[in-house]
Amino acid sequence: MGIERLSLVEMAAQIRARRISPVEAVDAHLAQIERVNPKINAFIAMMADEAREAAAVAEARLMKGEAEGSLFGVPLSIKDSLDVAGRPTWCGSRFNGQIAMRDSAVARNFRAAGAILLGKTNTPEFLANYESDNHIIGRTNNPWNLEYTAGGSSGGEAAAISAFCSAGGMGSDGGGSVRVPAHFCGIAGLKVTPGRVSAAGHVPAIEHPGGLLGVVGPMARSVRDVRELFEATCGYDIEDPFAAPVPLRAASLDGVRVGVMEQFLNVPVQDCVRDAVRKAAALLSDSGFTVDAFAPTGLERAPNVWAFFFTDLPSRAIAKFIAGREDQAHWTGVEFLPKILGTPEPSGMQVVAMLGERDRIRIDLMRQMAEVPVILMPVAGVPAFKHRERKWKTATKEIGLFEAMMPVTAFNLTGFPALTLPMGMSPEGLPVGVQLVGKPFSEELLLAMGEHLEKVRGSFGSPL
Repeated sequence: MGIERLSLVEMAAQIRARRISPVEAVDAHLAQIERVNPKINAFIAMMADEAREAAAVAEARLMKGEAEGSLFGVPLSIKDSLDVAGRPTWCGSRFNGQIAMRDSAVARNFRAAGAILLGKTNTPEFLANYESDNHIIGRTNNPWNLEYTAGGSSGGEAAAISAFCSAGGMGSDGGGSVRVPAHFCGIAGLKVTPGRVSAAGHVPAIEHPGGLLGVVGPMARSVRDVRELFEATCGYDIEDPFAAPVPLRAASLDGVRVGVMEQFLNVPVQDCVRDAVRKAAALLSDSGFTVDAFAPTGLERAPNVWAFFFTDLPSRAIAKFIAGREDQAHWTGVEFLPKILGTPEPSGMQVVAMLGERDRIRIDLMRQMAEVPVILMPVAGVPAFKHRERKWKTATKEIGLFEAMMPVTAFNLTGFPALTLPMGMSPEGLPVGVQLVGKPFSEELLLAMGEHLEKVRGSFGSPL
């Protein structure tokens, strides 16, 4: 097994034990990137020279017995929407590209834990799509099948990790942008509660009101590795307006009840998606957990309220930003603009009313989860789809993109944490994930449940 195929946790342990060196780890990943990135196109910018220099410094420290940090010497990647000092932050758009004056909180925390950054990964323009494509480097392809998308907006990150170009990294999620690419590419990803991991240094800034939806979150090939990244980056940060002083806590699975939603309310999913949820439910039931059907009320409007904050409001800002330069925009950044701009501009009263509706939905769901702290459900209604595909058949009706993504967007609206991990395969040979959803600040419980589910599931395949 090549170094690049080790889990993040095992790689870190072998570096600390001096069985492999940081230089060897970085070189192995750079060689893998050279082999596969021309096909998957996951990186918008490489940091090879800096990575080699950092690896040499880390190796010297290791020889002196000065290895510090849980991620010491481990090569990681980072989504391009997160600032890295001295590097442009494009967010998939030629209209952007400002040089970052300082590291984002995530990049600082990675470096503080001893990690080595390999590069920044691709996104759609303005992070505004479920496909990662732009005018700067083009589209990212799914490592399992290049004719399919790796997802968005953290599609480059998911593809890089899935293809062993990176041991793990960080994405961001305002409408499923960590969880959907993880689901499409067969890896694990965690959408945290707003404020649990600092989003300072993310572009665009994660602040009110959009910050109620958007967070940064770790991605890796296993839940155990995701936990390692979460523990290295979580914590209070005065620069994050949503920051909460919630310490790391131990989580017990004793007596935990799991509620199962095979689909989001009455919106159908494809059979392979339902099968993955049923498989996970059976594994948990066989492990002794109480697993029951869960049918919450009051969520009917959640996707529409999410869309108001995630698309209706920012779309008008995008339209003004590109005014007079519309022909230079990429389709991923403006795909949904015509429909939205054809409606009246929201008023201040509408914003206030929508905030109130969001709060009522959130409170109602928290009450219903009082005795059911974990929900098991699909990540999306479909597995990875072909580039620019927008309609899919299910057993009962055809669904579109908005309906397919309802299982993720509802929990961006409510600010609930959610963990994705692979569970099955589609008839086309693409991975199918499941989603574990918890109440705010219950990341440790979800990670514990995810690690257990991963263990009883057994090993999962890889695209290469």
